[in-house]
Amino acid sequence: MSIYLYTGEGGGKTTTALGLALRSLGHGHKVIIIQYMKGRKDIGEYKFQNYLKNPNLYKVYQFGSPRFIYNLKNPGERNIQLARKGLEFVLEAVKQKPKLLVLDEINIAAAFGLLKTEEVIQTIKKIPKSIDIVLTGRYPPKQLMEIADYVNEMRFIKMPKKMIAKKGIQY
Repeated sequence: MSIYLYTGEGGGKTTTALGLALRSLGHGHKVIIIQYMKGRKDIGEYKFQNYLKNPNLYKVYQFGSPRFIYNLKNPGERNIQLARKGLEFVLEAVKQKPKLLVLDEINIAAAFGLLKTEEVIQTIKKIPKSIDIVLTGRYPPKQLMEIADYVNEMRFIKMPKKMIAKKGIQY
């Protein structure tokens, strides 16, 4: 097992994880993505499930509300409950025997208290060694960076003053 952590203020954390998922799928490996703080069904990585000949190879499970959480310091009880349900689901998901498990936005969920960092680490320790793990999101707690084998930071070098999210690129 290797643990990959993607973080930073720049874009591309989830996109990088999805690139690993695509590569893994290309080798016929099962991929499971568990998204925290995301509940939109109109995003590309969620809709992609509908296009596979073998839908059991790629699954996306969401544990977040459909709307963006603007106040991360007070995310609301519903979002906290969803995140905790998502963490509990991890051990159910690994029973499906994926080769790659992506825990999308788990870093920020832990950073803002939707999840307890120690509980995240304890859950990760229970994942079979045959499964590679990807952790994404801004502001990862130091303890998550310490357990990761690879830590990569995305940063903006240049971006438009007004960024417009494009279907198929940013979502």
